[in-house]
Amino acid sequence: STDGSPDFVICESTNIERYLARTYGFLPADLKQAALQEQIRDLISDVLSLFFTQVQCKDKDDKAEFQTKFEGLLETLIKVQTKLLKDNGNTGRMFGDKLSYADIITYGLYIKLVVGFVRFNADIADNVKSKLTPEIVKLISAVESDPLVAKYKSRGGSLVAAVSA
Repeated sequence: STDGSPDFVICESTNIERYLARTYGFLPADLKQAALQEQIRDLISDVLSLFFTQVQCKDKDDKAEFQTKFEGLLETLIKVQTKLLKDNGNTGRMFGDKLSYADIITYGLYIKLVVGFVRFNADIADNVKSKLTPEIVKLISAVESDPLVAKYKSRGGSLVAAVSA
């Protein structure tokens, strides 16, 4: 607006994330293709929710139950992502031939689980790394080497190196 006040205000991080993905072309205009990518995001949210639920559990049996649920849902997510990667020609991209919303959020999940969340669960990195398929490792490499991401990743370490260690 001309007076400096915002023209458009939204809240909720996932809503903002999806708005930006659409704005910058990381989500396709095709509604079915966009829905598939957003489904991956929702599944990732469910995985993260289970992870933090088990972290916060005080009761040992509850913690074990939520750990089992987390691991099961993570394995389901990995299977879905691996199938999408294979179905897309194992290019390191889940959809099409350029960086997508699903690629970016998948990368974000694994960097959290392998690097960021060790402070909550010392075993999480090794647990996740043992489950990653070559297709997902290729996606991680493709995201890190994408010119849109590489300039920002130069400040941090490589997830490819972390999952390969």
